Amino acid sequence: MTTPAQPSSPGPRLVHIVDEVPELAGVQALPMIVSLEGFLDAGNAGAHACSHLVGQGAFSEGGGAVVATFDVDQLHDYRARRPPMTFARDHYEEYDAPRLVVRLLRDTGGSPYLLLHGSEPDIRWEAFCRGVLEVVERFGVALVVSMGSVPMAVPHTRPIAITHHANNPGLLTGSSPWRGELRIPSSAQALLELRLGEWGHDAQGFVAHVPHYLAQLDYPRASVALLEEVELAARLTIDLTELREQAEEREEEINRYLASNEEVRDVVVALEQQYDTFARAEEEGSSLLAEDEPLPTGEEIGRQFEQFLAGLEGPEESGGGQ
Repeated sequence: MTTPAQPSSPGPRLVHIVDEVPELAGVQALPMIVSLEGFLDAGNAGAHACSHLVGQGAFSEGGGAVVATFDVDQLHDYRARRPPMTFARDHYEEYDAPRLVVRLLRDTGGSPYLLLHGSEPDIRWEAFCRGVLEVVERFGVALVVSMGSVPMAVPHTRPIAITHHANNPGLLTGSSPWRGELRIPSSAQALLELRLGEWGHDAQGFVAHVPHYLAQLDYPRASVALLEEVELAARLTIDLTELREQAEEREEEINRYLASNEEVRDVVVALEQQYDTFARAEEEGSSLLAEDEPLPTGEEIGRQFEQFLAGLEGPEESGGGQ
């Protein structure tokens, strides 16, 4: 077992925190939502959810007051994830620098909350966690709630499953679909939850299971599912009307494509059969493995949906950035 990092200074100003935030004076039980772009963001579910929150809950023009900023230069691997910029005929302009900030927002009922969003750190995860600890303790954050999404071999025609997790069992609001232990790749977001628990701060999170043939698209249905869980956990009220409309439009696009492409439809039907067999076995307490229902491989679905992705992700398609 590794020894937890001590909550000491994060180093040479890794995080810059606003000295005074009058809007938070006297606020009790302040929640902070966390969603980092990168590893845990299949279907851009977290990024799209953050964009929606910023648009819905901003204090003022510009997307909400920034109350803390991380020095991304100390955290970002520019050669691994090169930020986009514009070359206009004979010169460079519009460099989209990666950002990692904490915004102060309000829900539809006027309750304040914090949103930590931006690029997942590539390096110095322990220092990043200590930086977040500074934010938590400076503003008296009572609960940290994270959002994430992963690609899974599930059909889009079935309910979106959510993995619930927390560093305090009393925070869990749903049962886990997993049995036993899993060895998985770590993330800065996962490490943050672990470290906060070791330092005596509550943190929980939700991971949406996104159909892996849609993982490269904006998939707002997963964003809706995540924010519904966040509402309950953080005791917030979020207007999801616009996001639900976007989700319905995307579902209609998918269904129109499937109706005209029998080969791709067969792949989805196979996933549905696998999913339903799994669900029946779970209810009956029998084997969770579907017999005689081979699951299509990622390569197979990737080939089948190559045209699908090209058709839906046209030049006018907007991303989930904020």
